Amino acid sequence: MGSSSGHQRSKTRSRNRKPLGIQLLERVRGSPISFRSCQALVLVLTFLSYASYHATRKTTSVVKSVLDPKTKTNLGTSSAHYWPPSHLFYLHNLKDADNSSAGGSLSSGGGGGWVPFNEAEDGTALLGEIDLAFLGAYAAGMFFAGHLGDRVDLRVLLTVGMVGTGLFTAAFGAGYWLDVHSFYYFLAVQMVAGLFQSSGWPSVVAVVGNWFGKSKRGLIMGVWNAHTSVGNISGSLVAAAMLRYGWCWSFVVPGVVIALVGLAVFLLLPVAPDVIGVQEDLCLKDAPLLERRRADVEEKAVGFIEAWRIPGVAPFALCLFFCKLVAYTFLYWLPFYISHTAIGGEYLSDSAAGVLSTLFDVGGVVGGILAGHISDHLDARALTAASFTFSAIPALFFYRVYGNVSLAWNIALMFVTGMLVNGPYALITTAVSADLGTHSSLNGNSRALATVTAIIDGTGSIGAAVGPLLTGYISARSWSAVFTMLMASALVAGLLLSRLVAAEVVAKMESRRTPAPAASDLLPVSSSSMDEP
Repeated sequence: MGSSSGHQRSKTRSRNRKPLGIQLLERVRGSPISFRSCQALVLVLTFLSYASYHATRKTTSVVKSVLDPKTKTNLGTSSAHYWPPSHLFYLHNLKDADNSSAGGSLSSGGGGGWVPFNEAEDGTALLGEIDLAFLGAYAAGMFFAGHLGDRVDLRVLLTVGMVGTGLFTAAFGAGYWLDVHSFYYFLAVQMVAGLFQSSGWPSVVAVVGNWFGKSKRGLIMGVWNAHTSVGNISGSLVAAAMLRYGWCWSFVVPGVVIALVGLAVFLLLPVAPDVIGVQEDLCLKDAPLLERRRADVEEKAVGFIEAWRIPGVAPFALCLFFCKLVAYTFLYWLPFYISHTAIGGEYLSDSAAGVLSTLFDVGGVVGGILAGHISDHLDARALTAASFTFSAIPALFFYRVYGNVSLAWNIALMFVTGMLVNGPYALITTAVSADLGTHSSLNGNSRALATVTAIIDGTGSIGAAVGPLLTGYISARSWSAVFTMLMASALVAGLLLSRLVAAEVVAKMESRRTPAPAASDLLPVSSSSMDEP
């Protein structure tokens, strides 16, 4: 009797936790939504959620050249000299958008741009500090987001993060309408937006982890991980298209979009199977991201310092620091670099540069899928990731030296560079999570892994803040020095994987001598988790 009553109370709680949108759909259908349908819904909503996060992040990089156009002016260029050739219709149509309706009236500085970012001395550096404000707050928030996600409803946390991100992204653009020229206004807005964004990654990973076991990943998760590049591409295209109406709209439109997606998340996202009344042991019999512990065993959260002491956490966190330094420098500065670099002797407009920069993220999508396929075939995650990272070094060199030869060369080299820089992301963090997830000190403790993941992602996010900041200062003197910094960072990131690569190679050699145990049993480098972009 007591068991039946408890089961009934559990069902009532599950019904009460169902999102309103799912309740409405079930009433219209006249039957419960199937487990498979909910899995598809989770994949789509979490994909759109994190893609919209990255779309708002990408906006700043596209607008940089409008806020601070002095480099082109100093080089003596004008809109009449802007590329591209007339046969590239979309880029051609955008070429004068910056100057026609968003250019001359943008500033109170007379020479284009927006005060204080068009200042002759330190405008570019101020743009770097804006990036630091956002990414620094984002990195700090990451250290707490994992713990917060364990204690509140993930659907509510994700919704609040998305709506808050939308409001403060739009607030940055509102500085145009309000005629705000205070650097500290834009700095504060970016810091708050970064804090709201820090809740996104822990939330989507936790939700997907609740719905998909180990046998459900592979290609599905590889496609899902493309949300970062898809968000960057869509953010670039939207921001570039909106420049013709004023740079404010490049912030407001992505801000409205992420808020609307956040509303859809609140109405439709089931955070776990029990929310829709599906018994966990039936739907997750193939095991979730972490092996489930017995219900009667209490999990004790691992302390921050204790988590740092787990073997492998420090080197892996530092590895992600340098990887994200490279990737986020491209995320925030690539359109600016393209628009301020003569390609075949001509200069792209700010809008056209933003559109062209999306090819870097297209390469990232291809690289992620290719890296996953190769690592699946070789059963060597760390070795594949390190190979991509080291290969990114010559790619960066060739893009800097030969990217200005012609548009065709720029496109090809940018695509390859994006493939090699972004491709190993999932593999690096997958190898790290798998190693730590099976460490004896964790004992399958999901709260311990959440803490460790927050440390690694948070440390990586510090690198993501440092890269764009340094670029703001260094680029004012030499872009070649910026690329030297990126190549050195890629080298260090690859070297920090050397221990895992060596262990993987040893495991492979031992498995050939004694083929009974699989290599994956000797070294936990299988695809057991997902990365953060």
